[in-house]
Amino acid sequence: MSMTEFREQDLTGARFERVNLRGATFTQVFLNDASMHAVNFTGAQIRGALFNESRMRGVELVSVEISGELQNVVVNGVDIAPLVDAELNRRMPERAKMRPDDTDGFRAARAILERLWEDTVARATTLPEAELHRSVDNEWSFIQTLRHLNFASAAWVGRMILGNASPWHQLDLPWDEAPGWDGIPWDREARPSLDEVLTIRRERQAMVRHVMESLTDEQLASEVTRTEPGWPRVENFPFKECLRIVLNEEWEHRLYAERDLTLLEKEN
Repeated sequence: MSMTEFREQDLTGARFERVNLRGATFTQVFLNDASMHAVNFTGAQIRGALFNESRMRGVELVSVEISGELQNVVVNGVDIAPLVDAELNRRMPERAKMRPDDTDGFRAARAILERLWEDTVARATTLPEAELHRSVDNEWSFIQTLRHLNFASAAWVGRMILGNASPWHQLDLPWDEAPGWDGIPWDREARPSLDEVLTIRRERQAMVRHVMESLTDEQLASEVTRTEPGWPRVENFPFKECLRIVLNEEWEHRLYAERDLTLLEKEN
C-alpha cells in the first residue's frame, strides 16, 4: 500500500470518519479546537505537544506516562498539579528552591544547580565519549542536552537580560519543536567533543553567575523588552521570569540526563 503524504496543506474543517492512521507521523500539525470522538491513542508517542484548555471525557488512562508542565489539570474533579508538585518537592527538597522570589534565593538556587551539575558531568565522564552522543529513547544525547542549556542561557540571560541581540554560539541547540529563526544556529546533528561544549557552558555559567551575584531587588521587580529579530522577542517580560526559566531548564534537564546516564551505565 502506498503512503499518502500531506505537506503544507490547509485542511481546516476536514472530517475524518473510520480512518486508519496507525503508524502515521504528525510534525508541526495544528489541531487547535479539533473534536475527537472514539479515537484510539494506544501506543501513541507524543512530544512537544500543547494541550492547553483541552477537555477529555470518557477517556481511559492506563499505564500512561506524562512528563511536562502541569497547571490546572483536573482529573476526576481533582486538580492534580499541586499534588504532583508537592510529591516532587518531597522527593527532592532542593526542587522547591528553584522558584525563588528574592536575590538571596536566586543565588542559592544557582549554587545548588552548579553543584548538582558538577556531579552529573563527573558521572558522564566515566563513560566513553561516544556514549555521550547516544540518544536514549529518542531523547537528546548528553552532549545535546548541554548544548540546549547553553542556548537557554544565551536566550534568557544573554539576550533578554544583558541585551545582546545575537548571543549565540554555532553549537547552541534550540528545542526540537522550535519554529526556526534566521541567524540562530540549529545543527542538531553536530558532534562536538564534550570538552568543546563544556568550554561554552562554563562561559555561559559565568555569565549567569555574574548576573545572579549582582542582582538587585529593583531588577527583580522590573521588566525587559527585546523586539530585535530573533528569539525571545517579547515586550514587558518580567525580569524575574527570565531567571526562573533558566533555573527550571537547568533543573529539569539534569534529571533527564541522570535518567539516561543510568541506562547508559547499565549497558557499559
